[in-house]
Amino acid sequence: MKYYIISGEASGDLHGSNLMKALQLQDVNAEFRFWGGDLMQQVGGTLIKHYKDLAFMGFIEVVMNLRTITKNLKFCKQDIEAYNPDVIVFIDYPGFNLRIAKWAKTKGYKTHYYISPQIWAWKENRITSIKRDIDEMYVILPFEKSFYEDKHNYPVAFVGHPLIDAISNRVQVDEYDFRAKHGLNNKPIIALLPGSRKQEIKKMLSIMLSVVNNYTDYQFVIAGAPSQDYDFYKQFIDDANINFVSNKTYDLLSLSTAALVTSGTATLETALFKVPQVVCYKGSWLSYQIGKRLVKHIKYISLVNLIMDKEVVTELIQDDCNTKRLNLELNKILEDNERTKFFMSYYELEKKLGGKGASDKVAQLIFNSLN
Repeated sequence: MKYYIISGEASGDLHGSNLMKALQLQDVNAEFRFWGGDLMQQVGGTLIKHYKDLAFMGFIEVVMNLRTITKNLKFCKQDIEAYNPDVIVFIDYPGFNLRIAKWAKTKGYKTHYYISPQIWAWKENRITSIKRDIDEMYVILPFEKSFYEDKHNYPVAFVGHPLIDAISNRVQVDEYDFRAKHGLNNKPIIALLPGSRKQEIKKMLSIMLSVVNNYTDYQFVIAGAPSQDYDFYKQFIDDANINFVSNKTYDLLSLSTAALVTSGTATLETALFKVPQVVCYKGSWLSYQIGKRLVKHIKYISLVNLIMDKEVVTELIQDDCNTKRLNLELNKILEDNERTKFFMSYYELEKKLGGKGASDKVAQLIFNSLN
């Protein structure tokens, strides 16, 4: 079978690569052509566009790059027609993927969607296009199944969260070697996860680093995203107690005592490593004001709190994301009794996510549907 896969972010590259590996086990003749990243490229097939060239964050950034986005849409359609796949698999990235799906459906291609757009948070009207243009939807959050089926009468498959597989399958790093290799001392580690896009790193990293001098008994380590070079980060690093590790976020989290995390998939990754965290978000004033008016009926911004339907992790949003509040909340999560509370809540979270095997389940469902 010929598979055309479209993912537009670092997380999509990770989940796409694991899906491709699982599809190879189901289909010995699997051929891949894809939009993704280095991890998908390592599995095999043909990389068409790298997600580094696709990720635009916020309303203003999207408007500024409309010409590039339009060109990519046109090119993608031409590339799909030339390849003529047996199925198109969309991975998250809804602004782009739903436009391609609308076109693909009219051309008769089979359309499968892995990792649902978060229409339960905003743009719920996208359900109309999803029901019209997507043949099969695979959801990874437990409440999404009832959202689609009970509220919108659209059947979906809950497959569990692929992060559980990605984390459980990794090889545990040797702490001594890791610290030596990256120039870390023996102090406990506080991990800083400022995001993966330049825009959000610029917004988040400076405020995260503003607390460093208050914690001399700890060392702060920035988790560098695979999509960004060290040269971009070094403009923010001006203290001896700040270290940098590139593309080793899971290894870093496995050794961390606490973390400051930008809202997004990283909050869930941090939770699955059982690391106490403070969730941070600070966008441009205009993007935040627009987003606040579009997002409805959502009490939290972090996946951890959304899945648990209660405040497990503190969320510091916009004006609340300041040095004073960061100090206050970081002090709390460094206390021993708070760490026990985090561990118990994270354990419950992992059970709700449905266990291992998400990639295998999706691969089997896709392959069976094609046969």
